[in-house]
Amino acid sequence: MDLSIVDLSPIPEVGTAADAYANTVEAAKRAERLGYSRFWVAEHHGMGGRLAGTTPEVLLGRLAAATDSIRIGSGAVLLNHYSPFKVAEVFGALDGLAPGRIDAGLGRANGSPAADRALGTDRRVADPDGDHTEKIRAVINHLYDAFPEDHAYADLEIPRSGAAPPVPWVLGSSPSSAEIAGKLGARYCFAAFIRPGHAEAAFETYREHFEPSEVTDGPDEPHGTLAVNAVAAENDAAAARRRAPAEATYRRMRRGVIGSTPSVEEAIGELGGVLDPTPATLDPDEWPRAISGGPETIDGLLSQLADRVGVDEVMIQHVVPDHEDALRSHELLAEAVGIDG
Repeated sequence: MDLSIVDLSPIPEVGTAADAYANTVEAAKRAERLGYSRFWVAEHHGMGGRLAGTTPEVLLGRLAAATDSIRIGSGAVLLNHYSPFKVAEVFGALDGLAPGRIDAGLGRANGSPAADRALGTDRRVADPDGDHTEKIRAVINHLYDAFPEDHAYADLEIPRSGAAPPVPWVLGSSPSSAEIAGKLGARYCFAAFIRPGHAEAAFETYREHFEPSEVTDGPDEPHGTLAVNAVAAENDAAAARRRAPAEATYRRMRRGVIGSTPSVEEAIGELGGVLDPTPATLDPDEWPRAISGGPETIDGLLSQLADRVGVDEVMIQHVVPDHEDALRSHELLAEAVGIDG
């Protein structure tokens, strides 16, 4: 199994965005040394006091300079806010900074009404899936210079490194995004930390609708990765404690408190005690929103979930407020799965 990471650049309790970005850069450099396949950064708006990951295109430029071999990309650029041509230009420029190792992760999400207004985003689109499909298609056509000769955009050029173009990925958390990825012949990443119960249906939909792309050098067969919230520690009990902030954060979100992350002790207090460890064997229909474990347990859990949806790569997202604990978790996950740095 391959492992990758998506990082949200959380701002430390005592710190600023500068500290968050420094932590992200350090995490990417360590991920490269540990043998992770790719390192993506996220886009969230209107929560800049808690999450510094607002502009992946900016942060990826810094990561390009700080790393040498790991693939880097967006998880995701929220395409509903932007012009496809501008997005393609951004990824073309990033390809010039890190030739042949850029992933163009494309997704969509609405933020708060105020944030969407500030971004100039129309929240009332007549055909959301059709609009998203055409925007992704346009980004791909720009990246691969694939517009027909008589198209109005055929003569538009974007920066290129001369190496392999940025690889487009469709990101989502529902069967509708999976269908879009399949019809476009793109790689697909499912966010199981958002809607875990839809994972199997989404990958079934992706495979059902998959048609190899005639535009890109994409896969001949469906190619996906599963993004999960997972944290490791030296043993199952310690890992359960480390998982507590994720569980408390999800409960806060259900109450409408978005973007805040409690400490481990605060989370345990809110949860009413220390969590039980994630069982080493999940029930067939069980899809936890977050999992944890010592090396042997977490290896087995990741394998179970990956096997259910038929993928060979898992992308790790986590909610771990202490940076050193987060780095240690990445290290233990790499050792557990046996990726080779």
